[in-house]
Amino acid sequence: MFTPLLQPMQAARCPTDELSLTNCAVVNEKDFQSGQHVVVKTSPNHKYIFTLRTHPSVVPGSIAFSLPQVWLSMTFYSDHLIFQILLVLPESFSAFFNEICFPFPQLVFSFNDKLFGLLVKDMEAMDPSILKGESGTSKKQKIEVGLVLGNSQVAFEKAENSSLNLIGEACGTEQQNAHWLFARMGYWELEILSLVHDPLPVPAGCKHVKGILLYGPPGCGKTLMARQIGKMLNAREPKVVNGPEILNKYVGESEANIRKLFADAEEEQRRLGANSGVHIIIFDEIDAICKQRGSMAGSTGVHDTVVNQLLSKIDGVEQLNNILVIGMTNRPDLIDEALLRPGRLEVKMEIGLPDEKGRFQILHIHTVRMREHQLLAEDVDIAELAVETKNFSGAELEGLVRAAQSTAMNRHIKASNKVEVDMEKAESLRVTRGDFFASLENDIKPAFGTNQEDYASYIMNGIIKWGDPVTRVLDDGELLVQQTKNSDRTPLVSVLLEGPPHSGKTALAAKIAEESNFPFIKICSPDKMIGFSETAKCQAMKKIFDDAYKSQLSCVVVDDIERLLDYVPIGPRFSNLVLQALLVLLKKAPPQGRKLLIIGTTSRKDVLQEMEMLNAFSTTIHVPNIATGEQLMEALELLGNFKDKERSTIAQNVKGKPVWIGIKKLLMLIEMSLQMDPEYRVKNSA
Repeated sequence: MFTPLLQPMQAARCPTDELSLTNCAVVNEKDFQSGQHVVVKTSPNHKYIFTLRTHPSVVPGSIAFSLPQVWLSMTFYSDHLIFQILLVLPESFSAFFNEICFPFPQLVFSFNDKLFGLLVKDMEAMDPSILKGESGTSKKQKIEVGLVLGNSQVAFEKAENSSLNLIGEACGTEQQNAHWLFARMGYWELEILSLVHDPLPVPAGCKHVKGILLYGPPGCGKTLMARQIGKMLNAREPKVVNGPEILNKYVGESEANIRKLFADAEEEQRRLGANSGVHIIIFDEIDAICKQRGSMAGSTGVHDTVVNQLLSKIDGVEQLNNILVIGMTNRPDLIDEALLRPGRLEVKMEIGLPDEKGRFQILHIHTVRMREHQLLAEDVDIAELAVETKNFSGAELEGLVRAAQSTAMNRHIKASNKVEVDMEKAESLRVTRGDFFASLENDIKPAFGTNQEDYASYIMNGIIKWGDPVTRVLDDGELLVQQTKNSDRTPLVSVLLEGPPHSGKTALAAKIAEESNFPFIKICSPDKMIGFSETAKCQAMKKIFDDAYKSQLSCVVVDDIERLLDYVPIGPRFSNLVLQALLVLLKKAPPQGRKLLIIGTTSRKDVLQEMEMLNAFSTTIHVPNIATGEQLMEALELLGNFKDKERSTIAQNVKGKPVWIGIKKLLMLIEMSLQMDPEYRVKNSA
């Protein structure tokens, strides 16, 4: 406890400059012992607490003070002090004489032969019961009296009228322990950490990164990663704003909303200068407000002025050096180019679809609670599910786990007028392997993956290998698939299957795509673009190829090219706009690290030759019709729709005669003949 002075003592001048720098009151050893803490009352309403030092030159009954003095205590052990720094030159000591700085007087210290004054603004301390080993709260609380120890954390702030320029860290608190892996960041992780923890850029004259753009498919964790960056850095609580929330129907309000986001950072930089902390602003769906300027014809120009306001705040004439802007979007191609240059959103990071290892980790995270409560059956293999969920995003994997849980719960719901749960069976609820695969088959489909229904209809009758020509087409297709997978020099491989109508080109293309087992397979077919305008067709084709670029391995089947081009022999006429768009897409190489196989089909090779489209394909494979009687009989043998007597009669009639029929047309004729009377069918086949 404190020792109050029971009798008035004579105030004296501190005997030495060294004792003045200790910020202690000085007494004679006959009055008090060194290290004691005393309360000195200067008036009924003003009291100060001092630590004592002894010196023989002080007259007994006197207490010596320096001009600026310290205020300390021992009630709590303080772990966080905030000071306001004022430059105090020796000749200006008289300016602080008789000045009352209650409740926090000044401290003084020497640095580089100059004296500096400190004004304590605020103190925080932990619950003292923790120091005794007792259970207490870790929440900091405001205190009025504290003892500064060696492990106390001190944060300095520059006074508004000070000529000092503080450099280094703004706060002495330790970085939060954010258990997060940023393996994709690489070098840029160091750039981000340098915002508050790396002191090298300041001496080197470098500025920290002001902006990051996170882009990629929906559901891959862009928002989660942006929030984690905010936690990872020792900065203010991030401001998270959705792009559309900025827009306002009133003139000037959209720009004002942008200014409000940066107001706190501006005020702190004006007050603290280089010692200001980092302010993180996170824009979700930033493409909603930062579209290319001048791209929206007939609009009021609100988007353009919002972009201008944002650019001026990040890197304008009065630029801010204490901000980190994180933008997130699924469409980086829509964002104004000026926003992506160095000094603004200069770090562009793609948050792509997780690979097999990533899918395993995500599924493991979402099934932890199920394993803890023994709700996951033993036959569920997370590694197997990771293999089967190619091109699933993180959100889709989470949805798969939910769907499997719902499938398992449905087994315990009684079918009646109202929903009832069979509690006896519910106690033994287990999510099995079958529940996951049932959800995979019926409920959850990847937005950027392979939808078997797209190409299953093209090969519902299977591939009939009626001769060597069909086998050669499949073998050549397999060779091109392997080239796409293994070759680093040819990330783009394209092949054109050409042949007469009804020869089975589309079925062979779908079969090659299916056997490739690529994570992404899409068929660009004219039957899905009926009624589309030329512009809509171009946009639909571009979207298919853009989606393909998001996957490591992709296959796009461009079916019936002449129909996509609206070609008719009368004229001839075709869509030049679609032709030019398709030529660009066929020749455009995928991004770095991505590989793409394009399979095109056409029945009018001569037309594509005139349009100079054949040069856009790496190779061309001819798919012929059935041309001989032996090939026809081989097809009938594989189909198995005729009896031996019927096949013998057909063989006698086609022996040595030329045949020219497509496999698709043959299947149609066979199905028609099966509807006839058997005797008439044999006679008709003859």
